[in-house]
Amino acid sequence: MRTVFISGSTGNLGKAIVKRFLNAGDKVYGTLLPEESLPEGMFNELFVPVTVDLNKEASTELAINNILSKQGSIDIAVLTAGGYAMGDIASTSSQNLIDQFNLNVATTYHAVRPLFAHMLSKGKGRIFMIGSRPGLDMHQSDGLVAYGLTKSLIFRLAELMNVEAKGKDVVTSVIVPSVIDTPQNRASSPNADFSKWVKAEDIAEQIYYHASEKADPLGETVIKIYGDS
Repeated sequence: MRTVFISGSTGNLGKAIVKRFLNAGDKVYGTLLPEESLPEGMFNELFVPVTVDLNKEASTELAINNILSKQGSIDIAVLTAGGYAMGDIASTSSQNLIDQFNLNVATTYHAVRPLFAHMLSKGKGRIFMIGSRPGLDMHQSDGLVAYGLTKSLIFRLAELMNVEAKGKDVVTSVIVPSVIDTPQNRASSPNADFSKWVKAEDIAEQIYYHASEKADPLGETVIKIYGDS
């Protein structure tokens, strides 16, 4: 049984990832916001909710250390917490940038720093962070300035982590989904062809595969999951 840490576990993508690892018999620690309660259907003897504000670095590190004191090890981390904002350069203030940085980068960094240190100390681990097409290619960021800029830092962070982990079996990968088929996205784009969007369950399956020994030869990866879009 592996121990898996998943941030944003109650989101559409987070829930799909939690379910995939639980179905495999892994123990999953999933984060909830302080104001959240565990959604119906997520009760499972192998799932442990972790209430933490990921914007608070000290609280996040304490929560992860508490898990380590109980489990002794975290084998896999999947960091899905983040958010989206629209706006071109003219309409994007520096505060908009800061807000998106806090949502997409700080929440990831606060969790990944202690997780990465732990995995380096034991010499093994798999980390997955969520990037985006606008973050990977600035041509896709037209009208998404703050989102694209901050998401681009996730790729740079992964590169730095893989440099630091060279020679150890600790690999950081970035998942790059296209539009995910969620109720919220359907409501915001009712005329879109939903069949071209990628399912959260398909992303979860790819993460599960890349966290397995079958994917060990791949090393550091940028995993593009675009569906037909």
